[in-house]
Amino acid sequence: MKAGKNTFTEYKENYNGMDIYEQMRQNMVATQILSRGIKDENVIEAMRQVRREQFMDEELRQFAYDDRPLGIGYAQTISQPYIVALMTELLELKGNESVLEIGTGSGYQTAILSKIAKKVYSVEIIKDLYEKTKNILKNYKNIYLKNGDGYNGWPEYAPYDKIIATAAAQNVPQ
Repeated sequence: MKAGKNTFTEYKENYNGMDIYEQMRQNMVATQILSRGIKDENVIEAMRQVRREQFMDEELRQFAYDDRPLGIGYAQTISQPYIVALMTELLELKGNESVLEIGTGSGYQTAILSKIAKKVYSVEIIKDLYEKTKNILKNYKNIYLKNGDGYNGWPEYAPYDKIIATAAAQNVPQ
């Protein structure tokens, strides 16, 4: 770090020859993911690759790898990294699956899934959040997004090999 710089934003460009977010992400994997028993190598590698800070507003990026959920606007949160890893591991993905995600939110969980699954179909009910997330995920080629109510899934692409609900529902549909 250079003398005279005293804000996180000023430090983030380079920290010991490594982008500070890269260092924080690798530390997060070691201290929050591996230490809590996540074993699936595909999940671990996805967590190492996907830059969580890109899924949140600039003012919160310094907290991107904290062990907690963070606000993303619209009264929604980006899930705690461990919960994303755990939910993904519980899907037992092998790499050839079609996955339906209900509740795209920030797109972080969606991006993690896309590193493992063949195709990810994700539905977000909040129009403004959908528009924001669609832009963040535009370079992911195996993610398909829809703005709408995911209560009944996304029938056009059914059946799915796996389904993950990352949003709250009043009750579970049949």
